[in-house]
Amino acid sequence: MYKKCYKTGEFAKLANVTERTIRYYDKIGLLKPSFVLHNGYRQYTDSDLLKLQKILSLKHLGFSIDEIFPIVLEDQNLRESFKMQIDLIESRIKHMVALKDSMESILSTIEDNDIDWNKIISLIKMSSDDSNIVEHYKSAKNLNVRISLHDKYSQNKQGWFPWLFEQIDFSRINRLLEVGCGNGKLWKNNKINLRNREIFLSDSSQGMVDEVRKTLGNDFNCMTFDCEKIPFKDNYFDAVIANHVLFYVYDINKALEEVGRVLNPEGVFYCSTYGSNHMKEINDIVQKFDSRIILSQTKLYDVFGLENGQDILKPYFKNVELKRYEDCLVVNKSKPIIDYIMSCHGNQNEIIGPKLKEFREFVDSIIQGKGNIKITKDAGLFICEK
Repeated sequence: MYKKCYKTGEFAKLANVTERTIRYYDKIGLLKPSFVLHNGYRQYTDSDLLKLQKILSLKHLGFSIDEIFPIVLEDQNLRESFKMQIDLIESRIKHMVALKDSMESILSTIEDNDIDWNKIISLIKMSSDDSNIVEHYKSAKNLNVRISLHDKYSQNKQGWFPWLFEQIDFSRINRLLEVGCGNGKLWKNNKINLRNREIFLSDSSQGMVDEVRKTLGNDFNCMTFDCEKIPFKDNYFDAVIANHVLFYVYDINKALEEVGRVLNPEGVFYCSTYGSNHMKEINDIVQKFDSRIILSQTKLYDVFGLENGQDILKPYFKNVELKRYEDCLVVNKSKPIIDYIMSCHGNQNEIIGPKLKEFREFVDSIIQGKGNIKITKDAGLFICEK
């Protein structure tokens, strides 16, 4: 089938961008032309136009070039692409409408120089929250990528969340708090009788809490707060859960003090974490490809891991028991591995992004040589009695 082709100038004019922009995207590898003629002329097609639309849309929504790279170059059909952009735009519209309503509310109450400065402060905070739309999208997407890899390729068929749920002694629980609940995956498929029970799910991200509330409905109390300052009275809960959370908190000792404070004297704290061998093969892969790549500036298991967790917890709890989760991943496709790598918090986007095709071929060659990639999982749960 004949494809209509455009020279660089025609392509730029059609998209209402400068030729310099098109050449820059070509140079960094973000938008390569479909064809390069023997005389060096670039030829762009309608499919390149769709890719450019996606780049410009994400750029307008506040994504950096490094963040756009993996999103644009991932295998995503046209429907998925536009659905993703529509969701982001709807979030931006809701935020802008709320901002407008707040301004109109202030305007209607202004009389002479009598200004409610508390409303002005709230408006300032709301205005600065615009970037959180992008941050929430990235956090939610990265979290879903990670969960998807484990769901599809874990050899322990029980799965992490059902296993974790099974460790919780609900016979002793009427009031429960989960801090850092993320997308609420622990509760999605694990049913519990909620009669005479109060379950509070919290996260420091308002976006995550909104998503949990939308997914789980009104059966759970969803709240936004930091676990270093839990807004409940002393001895209120029978159990607190922190699933892969403690290594992210700013002040882990303050967080543990707060957990101990809100637990009743017979209460139990369930907190999970990773060991030093967790997903080590992933790091080996990127290091072999380019030794400059650092997937995380902080080794989470050094902050709070299976090796040092008991020593950190013992000052706050009388009994601390560790249960390990036995599992590994066996992956026979490169895409989920690459998606996982690109979801990390390090510098991989800027290094791998322009070389994504080369990196995919590198991972494919490893899989072809071995048949699959076996990845260590090193995770467990501390059960702590107050």
